Amino acid sequence: MSFLAKMMIVLILFEMFFNIAISQNESIDLNYEVSWGRDHISYLKDGQEVQLSLDRSSGCGFRSKAYYGSGFFRMMIKVPPKDSAGVVTTFYLHRDIGGVHDELDFEFLGNSSGKHITLQTNVIINGVGGREQRMFLWFDPTTDFHEYRILWNQHQIVFFVDDTPVRVFKNGNYTSVIGYPSQAMQVLISIWNATWASNTPINWSHAPFQAHFQYFHIDGCPSDQYIPSQDCYSTKYRWNIEKYWQINRQSKEKI
Repeated sequence: MSFLAKMMIVLILFEMFFNIAISQNESIDLNYEVSWGRDHISYLKDGQEVQLSLDRSSGCGFRSKAYYGSGFFRMMIKVPPKDSAGVVTTFYLHRDIGGVHDELDFEFLGNSSGKHITLQTNVIINGVGGREQRMFLWFDPTTDFHEYRILWNQHQIVFFVDDTPVRVFKNGNYTSVIGYPSQAMQVLISIWNATWASNTPINWSHAPFQAHFQYFHIDGCPSDQYIPSQDCYSTKYRWNIEKYWQINRQSKEKI
């Protein structure tokens, strides 16, 4: 290998590591804004970590400034400990046009033990849901940060937990009446009182309930249109290349 070729490889690797370091250290203000409950949001580590709190008066949330038509959406999350029954922490994609919405959900359902938190995923298409799936995580998500990702391209939607795919939803537009998300969506994060939905009273003696979030870079195709442009399906975005049209054999073995 020539000296020039070696130098090119070194420069490419340097750029990759530099970009990763920059993206991991982005402040929340670059891509996100408060959506509600501003006085219940605390910024830590110069904006590189955010704490959302829920008490009797309010929960809170933040959202991406842009809408996206495809992407690999990621968040590092640590959910509230102790007795958190009735408390829901969320990380999801959403768009509502005229009351008809698309949505891809990670929802963490608190419980009385504060451990064995239930993770619920959901796929809502054209306002039609009923596709909730629940699972117990193989770790305690209250003690440390873990990574949760949503891959969304024109071939599939995959929910990942720490690189393990936990749910796959294939594009069935041509073989099914279920359909597939077609709207550009916003990234939303929140903590809220779900007593009305779960019929589970919250033990307010443990309030405030606090969820923590890190990593505010967004790997998505921005779209200022309701319906994403064809550009968002281009293979110039890494999540659209053939590698991500289906999960590989190693990933399948993890499901």
